[in-house]
Amino acid sequence: MIISASRRTDIPNYYAEWFINRLREGYVFVRNPFNPQQIQKIELTAEVVDGIVFWTKNPEPMLSYLPALSAFPYYFQYTLNAYESDIEPAALPSLQRRLETFRKLSETIGHKRVIWRYDPIFLTEKYTEKWHVETFEKLAVVLKAFTSACVFSFIDLYDTKRAVFSRNGIRIPTREEQLRIAEQLAKIAHRNNIRLNTCSESIDLSAFGIGHAKCIDEQLLSDISGVALEAKPDRNQRNLCGCVESIDIGAYNTCPNHCLYCYANYNASTITDNRRRYDVASPLCCDVVRLEDTISIRTVTSLKVHQLKLF
Repeated sequence: MIISASRRTDIPNYYAEWFINRLREGYVFVRNPFNPQQIQKIELTAEVVDGIVFWTKNPEPMLSYLPALSAFPYYFQYTLNAYESDIEPAALPSLQRRLETFRKLSETIGHKRVIWRYDPIFLTEKYTEKWHVETFEKLAVVLKAFTSACVFSFIDLYDTKRAVFSRNGIRIPTREEQLRIAEQLAKIAHRNNIRLNTCSESIDLSAFGIGHAKCIDEQLLSDISGVALEAKPDRNQRNLCGCVESIDIGAYNTCPNHCLYCYANYNASTITDNRRRYDVASPLCCDVVRLEDTISIRTVTSLKVHQLKLF
């Protein structure tokens, strides 16, 4: 089993202590977002957890807890895109401080275990093609010593975000604009010895040396642990997603980053209410078990390959 922590919220930035407590307790509760009265209990032990993938804009609060992760293979998907407070209004540390955190994390766990994410890419009057190319280059020059891979994507238009996009002049780049941007990013990545892939994109950018990412990557986890894993594609993700199966332990509407483009948050008042329920000792992220809830134990198994294959 691979744990995703988390596509739904920024666990390293806001819930690091809660997560470490879950590892110490050896289990976590996850509420079904489509049937909220159903809760699954998921084992979190080294016997069944084959790897952990962290998604974050700021892993600084997690740095002091890294020794507690020693029993688990893990890596970080670290988003650094340099949008300003008009798009990412949360009080995140400065870009310079987040770059410094990137360096510290990379030097601690190794550059192959810190994936730089430059996404999502969208256009406005302020955030133009030129802005993206120049910003990407500035970041690449700094990060080339601390990562070997970058993943980028163009923004998707979710129904819950149509009004927000319209009010803020956010639009999806045209196919021609995507090709121009991708070509320039590829040249920059190549100059800085950074492997460049897309996340869940249908556009073919192979002519620029750009492939398709597997953000939840069993091979990378195998390389980290030295143990072969055998995993199936994740059929619960978008059709173009290259990830293998994982279990996400986060919760929607719990991330106070308030990024305008984020699909995981769609109600500010709900985020505030959920954040009030945050308890580092609770088995649920920003939640409590209620009388009407039904708790079931999810059967999980290791993906480790224990038998040699001859053919």
